Amino acid sequence: MANTILVGAQWGDEGKGKIIDVLTGNADVVVRSQGGNNAGHTVIHGGKKYVLHLIPSGILRRSKTCVIGNGVVIDPLALVVEIEGLQKLGIPVGKNLLISDCAHLVLPYHRMLDEQREIRKGDAKIGTTKRGIGPAYGDKAARTGLRMADLMQPELFSKKLQAKIRENNSILQAFGAKPISFRQVNESYLEAGAKLRPFVENTVVWLHRALQRGKNILFEGAQGTFLDIDHGTYPYVTSSNTTAGGACTGSGVPPHRMDVVLGVVKAYTTRVGEGALPTEDAKLADMLHEMGREFGATTGRARRCGWFDAVAARYATMINGIDELAITNLDGLDTVDPIRVCVGYRLEGKRVDVPPADAAQLENCEPIYEEMRGWKKPTHNAKKFTQLPPAARDYVRALAGHIGAKLTVVSVGPERAQTIIL
Repeated sequence: MANTILVGAQWGDEGKGKIIDVLTGNADVVVRSQGGNNAGHTVIHGGKKYVLHLIPSGILRRSKTCVIGNGVVIDPLALVVEIEGLQKLGIPVGKNLLISDCAHLVLPYHRMLDEQREIRKGDAKIGTTKRGIGPAYGDKAARTGLRMADLMQPELFSKKLQAKIRENNSILQAFGAKPISFRQVNESYLEAGAKLRPFVENTVVWLHRALQRGKNILFEGAQGTFLDIDHGTYPYVTSSNTTAGGACTGSGVPPHRMDVVLGVVKAYTTRVGEGALPTEDAKLADMLHEMGREFGATTGRARRCGWFDAVAARYATMINGIDELAITNLDGLDTVDPIRVCVGYRLEGKRVDVPPADAAQLENCEPIYEEMRGWKKPTHNAKKFTQLPPAARDYVRALAGHIGAKLTVVSVGPERAQTIIL
């Protein structure tokens, strides 16, 4: 397996966790390079459901090393809970997990600021998970953040934390929120830091040594292309670079060491939170929700659903340099006929083939659809591409053609075995 960057080519929740789990069979190292515990990857294996928020999905395979890179923002308390939860499920977490000493920390004032700012936006809210991710990245950009390296030095951490809590308490009090107790935060974070200490090191050096030894590395994306802080549907985005470039900056591995970019899309389109979703369709959403599908792994919120948006996916391919394509949740359309595919937008009477940068313009885009016939047969038992109904094969080939990438994976269910490798 080559060094592979895996990215979501929609608005997140594309089923990346399942695809990562499948690909890690041929990888030696799995790296998470951005985001925080606002992301969630769901992996189902052996009848058990595992929901991961900060730890790469490769942790479920015993022989793999998982790395949380410098581009991730880490809530130490949440990470300790996640580690201990996996251990209770019989998943060993020890020398197979490494945490960057340069990763920034999410602290209680970040979560409170996140919530207060979202409340005050009213109808203009972003739809944040209120996990403090945006304010943590804000401190990072302002060069005032605390990092894992600080947490490994208790006296230094306490001194810096006290100053930051004093500063942020004045802001929270202006919002009418309760101040934060330095003593409580300091004690809980130092306790978490002591538990995390065995995992923390310079992961840039470790990864470069792994490359020198010829190890195959899989870079695990969180969220999706259109939640990218630079290239997404701003301001309804997350606060990190969810696109392929983020794998380099968030890990310290340079671009010329990357071999393949694999994009993951659903056979339809979903998003959680606010912002435009041009192909949104209430009937399709109701059907998928009734099937027990499309609820957020992190928040439990019902996802908004729509037809496949080839305009957005084509643009994601351009931004990420997607070489290969994985299509997930094909089985979600097994009862649908006809199936719509958005091949363009109409904005103010003109055809648009690229998503407009302005959020209001994207909201006003009318999808231009092509219809394809459905297959009206179950696909979840298919083990080979030839076992899919002809109309299903035509559909996924058409999506790959619209996107302009090589189709290499089709997923027909949540289990590891329900994966067709072309």
